[in-house]
Amino acid sequence: MSDVAVAEVGFFDRALKKVSLLWRDMASSVSTPTEGLSWEARMRACLEAPGGEVSARARAADLAQAYLVLDETGRVAFFKALAGFDSDPAAVEGAMREVSAAPDNAARASAKAKLRRVLEPPRLRLLTQFTSIPNGMKFLVDLRADLVRLMGQDPMLRALDADLRGLLASWFDLGFLDLRRIDWNSPAALLEKLVGYEAVHRIRTWRDLKNRLDSDRRCYAFFHPRMPEEPLIFVEVALVKGLSASVQALLDERAPVQDPRAADTAIFYSINNCQRGLDGISFGNFLIKRVVSLLSEEFPNLRAFSTLSPIPGFRRWLEEQLIEPHPKLLTEEENRQLVELSGLPDGNAALRALLGGRRPLTEGWGPKAEAVLTRLCARYLVLETGKGGRRARDPVGHFHLSNGARVERVCWRGDVSEKGMRESLGFMVNYLYDPARIEDYHEGYVGEGSRAAAPALRKLARSGP
Repeated sequence: MSDVAVAEVGFFDRALKKVSLLWRDMASSVSTPTEGLSWEARMRACLEAPGGEVSARARAADLAQAYLVLDETGRVAFFKALAGFDSDPAAVEGAMREVSAAPDNAARASAKAKLRRVLEPPRLRLLTQFTSIPNGMKFLVDLRADLVRLMGQDPMLRALDADLRGLLASWFDLGFLDLRRIDWNSPAALLEKLVGYEAVHRIRTWRDLKNRLDSDRRCYAFFHPRMPEEPLIFVEVALVKGLSASVQALLDERAPVQDPRAADTAIFYSINNCQRGLDGISFGNFLIKRVVSLLSEEFPNLRAFSTLSPIPGFRRWLEEQLIEPHPKLLTEEENRQLVELSGLPDGNAALRALLGGRRPLTEGWGPKAEAVLTRLCARYLVLETGKGGRRARDPVGHFHLSNGARVERVCWRGDVSEKGMRESLGFMVNYLYDPARIEDYHEGYVGEGSRAAAPALRKLARSGP
């Protein structure tokens, strides 16, 4: 295990132990012991037991501390007990009858207000109590991460998730978030978390991390006031000249540091959501727009804002197409060229052979394979759709198109790491963010399903059979 990985594990262990001890100390002030009671009884005590704010906080800390030591089976039992604190069906039915029987608008408004109150399940009040304890907001975020992972198709647990997601969405509204730059002078604890949360291009050493935070780089993250030491989402940016086509070149620790004032392009090369418990609550579109604005103010010479993004679904899509008996992938000329290169009966068989090895793109096949695969990659990004027939099939593409980007350029051998070859045959893509067109592109994609793309790339995508 690398030195970075050791630091990462050690930090999270220390943080968990510290907060657990704090909750245990708070829970010790509960006047009535709860150990040995069922989850339902312990939760009911949180909701109904007498006492003031201090007692309520102590009971919430007791429940949170007990949850932390559970295994997965225990956590499922915890969630099922929590889901059981639902709205009272009889009270809901009675309130609905009052709405229907209301004689006038004033009475109907009063009846609707009552209906809203009785519809609110007691579990919402219990979940809200956790915010009163130290690190309680982070506890709720992690609680939802566990719930999403464990709930399966259980309708009660899915209803519980809907309630918790709704609470978190209101508490993590953009208006409550702070945008902060992370650099080499940031607290060591925060830098350790940056290492732990980086999932796109793993940070392997402290030297690697320092390189990503140098003067020609920028890293920005959203934070919540109740989680000031926990990034919610962060983006890594390289300040360069021209569009970048290789992530290995961007991350080369031996490359000389550039003068950021001479840069004309900002490359967003890694965007990471840090809190799984906030899945389904979008920050990425706001983050990119805010960072574009900040960089424009700091560096007036910047003319282009682009990503260098992975294409995680490309190889899987191509393999799925080749399973078909007669896939319509190749032009006659491409088929002829691949047959000549491979000696196989047809071009589709050549493509299957090309995909067969761990690193199948041999030097002999390189130039011809590049032309064929580049066209197929353009088709995948610009034309192929997922479920519903409107959104882009590639999940990263859907994210950027939803945020108002356009597909600008396909990058052959953009990521030649094992992961890059496994997921996308080494391809990456530049999505361009034009500040003057972001809203137009966003509206076109979200409203009509139209994908903004560079004319040359769109022409290439449509040039196949």
